[in-house]
Amino acid sequence: MKKSIKILWVLLFLSILGFNVLIWSINAGWLGYMPKMADLENPQSATASILYAENGTKIGTYFLENRDPVKYSEISKNIIDALVATEDERFYKHSGIDAEAIGRALYGVATFNRKGGASTITQQLAKHLLEQEKRAKNTFAIILQKLKEQIVAVKLEKNLTKQEIITLYLNTVAWGYNSFGVKSASKTYFNKKPANLSVEESALLIGMLKGSSLYNPVKYPDRAKDRRNTVIDQMVKNFKLSASEGQQLKQNPIVLDFSPMSDSHHSGVAPYFRQVVEQDMKVWCKKNGYNLYKDGLKIYTSLDTTMQQYAEEAVAKQMYGKTRFATQAKWKVHPKTLNRAIKESDRYKSMKMAEIGEDEILKTFEIPTKMKVFAWNATREKDTTMTPIDSIKYMKGFVQTGFMVMDPATGEVKAWVGGINHKYFQFDHINQNTKRQVGSTIKPLLYCLAVDNGYSPCQSISRNPAFFPGHGYYGPDKARGAIEMKRALAFSINNATVNILKLVGINSFVDFLKKLGITSNLNAFPSICLGADDISIYEMLRAYTMFPNLGINTQPIYITRIEDRNGNLLENFIPERKEVINEITAFKMIRMMMGTVLIGTGKRLKPTWNIKGECAGKTGTTNSESDAWFIGYTPQLLAGVWVGCDDKFIGVGLGEGSRAAMPIWGEFFKRLQADNKSPYNKKTVFEKPAIMEGMDECDAVDEISLQRANAQLNVSRGLESDDEPSEKGWDESNSKKGTSQDDY
Repeated sequence: MKKSIKILWVLLFLSILGFNVLIWSINAGWLGYMPKMADLENPQSATASILYAENGTKIGTYFLENRDPVKYSEISKNIIDALVATEDERFYKHSGIDAEAIGRALYGVATFNRKGGASTITQQLAKHLLEQEKRAKNTFAIILQKLKEQIVAVKLEKNLTKQEIITLYLNTVAWGYNSFGVKSASKTYFNKKPANLSVEESALLIGMLKGSSLYNPVKYPDRAKDRRNTVIDQMVKNFKLSASEGQQLKQNPIVLDFSPMSDSHHSGVAPYFRQVVEQDMKVWCKKNGYNLYKDGLKIYTSLDTTMQQYAEEAVAKQMYGKTRFATQAKWKVHPKTLNRAIKESDRYKSMKMAEIGEDEILKTFEIPTKMKVFAWNATREKDTTMTPIDSIKYMKGFVQTGFMVMDPATGEVKAWVGGINHKYFQFDHINQNTKRQVGSTIKPLLYCLAVDNGYSPCQSISRNPAFFPGHGYYGPDKARGAIEMKRALAFSINNATVNILKLVGINSFVDFLKKLGITSNLNAFPSICLGADDISIYEMLRAYTMFPNLGINTQPIYITRIEDRNGNLLENFIPERKEVINEITAFKMIRMMMGTVLIGTGKRLKPTWNIKGECAGKTGTTNSESDAWFIGYTPQLLAGVWVGCDDKFIGVGLGEGSRAAMPIWGEFFKRLQADNKSPYNKKTVFEKPAIMEGMDECDAVDEISLQRANAQLNVSRGLESDDEPSEKGWDESNSKKGTSQDDY
């Protein structure tokens, strides 16, 4: 008998010892992640980072869980009462662990009849903080999970007040529709602040904690009402409401003001801009040890919301209905393009991840399927039935654009439109990785180098083909003779441009482009002077900043500063600025480029869109009119437009830069100039450097002399005086590197 008692005492001692060792091991983190004491003393939920425009307006958030924490004082007493009455009646009496709940849970595990809802509010919070997303499936894992929750719950109770636990809990739970935390939920379902929630609204939200999908008031209003009334009954039971109040409230219907958080970043202001900032911020966060989606960073940008609105409206108006649907014959000639598009589609990727065979996947692309596709209508989409492969061809037929506006003096980007519709076309046509042949927009950079080297805008330039060692004769134009340099730029004369390249040298021009901040791969061929190389809008605008800045090249920036969640400055961003040409050269180029919009390839700009004040720019068109460009500037703003199809062979015949791209520029500045509040309408004339006072005005490009030159040139071309000068691409047969060909 004594021996049996001794054995029992030994077993009891070993059990207690083993349990303590188990608890110690769990607390030490040997059996899975356990938060440190410091984390529990200063608990922080994953907080969305916020993106701000120049005027401090919130324009976006970056989040895994879209939560916006609130203080205890900002939460309605109704929702606190409903929570405690329903989830944890003895919340204010226990120290984080409810003995009755533990017994019920262990009994359920032992009898394989486990029921939820036994945890205290503190334990539920502990579960959220432990980030246990997967439900334990075996008995040991279930017990281990419960023990972890109890340990963390005790730590929470030891280090936090009851109010802090309630607040943290309500800031962490999920309510569906991408709403995390009571503030997001109040906004989503009732369009209210948490402090203003009524009893029945509070009861509805607390009822959803049992299952936000199961008791979704939008999809299942009857089920949600029953659950809400159960919560009201609990509030009556716990003396938070009188019986008569509860009975009356239960009769009330569910009234929602439903405004769900978007699950995507497609809607709202500047979606392409928000996308590029997100990409840049992920790089910054990795370098600096922050998490964009959890650390609640405050990201301030230079975006002007008014200009962004005008830019989006200009794109929508001028791009509306523009399509270039390729024929079946064309697609047969370019099978690699179609195959690449198939493999880049979400349908293909998801089926590939499901380990479905290649042949089986491709068969599904031939089966007619109901789907939504982009359409130029009020909603920008339509329901249709077509095969997935036909939908790819259909979507490829929409003409795309990229439009960027910046302040050349500060480098700040003011508007950014990367495409026609972010929901269906997420590829951004502005950022530095998106490059297209730039056509004649490269010419001002070449002419600038020539002027900076001492050549006069009034100098006569040959229009005959030029000889380049190793390349032979090059000159795509049929016309011969000579023309003044300033007129050659205004009318975009290709052969004259080729001869200017001959004067300055191909390698010198390549070096100059790199000096201007163009980092794209450049080919040292004669056709470089006609824009055969692929360069981004971003790079081209940086290069053009030297004109309105009178010789100063300014790096475009859009993120101006970053702060932590508490407003502490983490980093300020200042653009790189350097002098690349002298101010005399810059002003001469301004006067020369004014010729483009006065009588040259862009002469429709000012009268068509009633552009006031002085402006200058350059149109650009590539081979077969696959790419259309216009880059122009006023004394205060610089803007660039590209228009084309993502696949060049589809976009042939889009029209020259003056007809396909310039209208977006004109529409934007028309709207901006009509805005009397805009600070960018005050300066209307390019200021002549003081050092140029009294200099020979031969270098000036005045409207009268240009009109005279226009008439003379049109006579030689056989054009009417009002006809717009043509700007054609280069003939690749005249150069070893005429264009950069796609790999089809």
